[in-house]
Amino acid sequence: MKVKFTPSAKTQFLSALSYIRKDKPSAAIDFRNWAEKILRRLEDFPESGRIIPECTELPYREVIISPSRFFYKIKDDTVWIVAVWHGAQLPKGPSS
Repeated sequence: MKVKFTPSAKTQFLSALSYIRKDKPSAAIDFRNWAEKILRRLEDFPESGRIIPECTELPYREVIISPSRFFYKIKDDTVWIVAVWHGAQLPKGPSS
C-alpha cells in the first residue's frame, strides 16, 4: 500500500504545521516526524485506524495524532489521507 494526501488534506496538514511553528518551531518538526511515522504504519496495516465515531456509516477511518485527526479512505492499493483536522473540530464527513 501507498499512503498519499489529497491536495486539500496536504494543505490542511501544512497549515497545522505552520500554526505550530509560530509558537515553537521544534514542536512542528517533532509533530511532522511523528505524523509521518504513524501514517507509514498504514502502508502495512491500512485498517488499523478506527472508524470515525461521529460518522460510522461513511467508508472513512481515522488516525489520531494529537492534536490532529487524520481521516483516510482506502482505495485500491492506496491509503488516501482526505482531511486533517484539529481534534476539537466535529466532522461532518470528509470529502474525497
